[in-house]
Amino acid sequence: MHLYEVCRPMMPNIEPKNTLIAVALEHELPRNLLEGWNVIYTGVGKINASIAATQSIIATQPTHLINYGTAGSLNPNITGLHRVNKIVQRDMDVRPLGFNLGHTPFDNISHIDLGGEGLSLGTGDQFVTAPPELITDIVDMEAYALAKVASQFRTKFYCWKYISDNADKNASDHWAENVDKGASAFANRILRPLSNNDCHL
Repeated sequence: MHLYEVCRPMMPNIEPKNTLIAVALEHELPRNLLEGWNVIYTGVGKINASIAATQSIIATQPTHLINYGTAGSLNPNITGLHRVNKIVQRDMDVRPLGFNLGHTPFDNISHIDLGGEGLSLGTGDQFVTAPPELITDIVDMEAYALAKVASQFRTKFYCWKYISDNADKNASDHWAENVDKGASAFANRILRPLSNNDCHL
């Protein structure tokens, strides 16, 4: 069993008919690995992710929303596939008005805690090639937006990321080399057990 998998009956039932999977790009998780599952490809970045998730949740009314994607690691010791348990918006910066980095002014939702074991994730509209000011374990470009939309619709949200690069000057080359490995890992270690009712996130 994967470190972050929790088997029944500890979590609500997750199955293809009540779940929506959100992925930025089809290259990250091709349709041929998703037989039976509902999937949306949101496009890159927080705005695209927000629009796609909102439209799809309204249309399909899922109980669960799972975000899978690639992520850069700010710690070279973090590799492979991981569950995310905390998400922050790393590029929300209103410090000149007295707000902390990562906090949206006058918004009740700031850092998003998914509970359980996992890694911290910083979402922003930049492909990271150097450490950002707001340090987390890993970085991506969509998860915070998806998690916030899910919370507004009271849809249970889960997030899994495959480490494709070390968020450094070689990040773009390493992403291209590792994206297919991540798709295979997620399909085999997470989706297949869920399809067979063997395990729950």
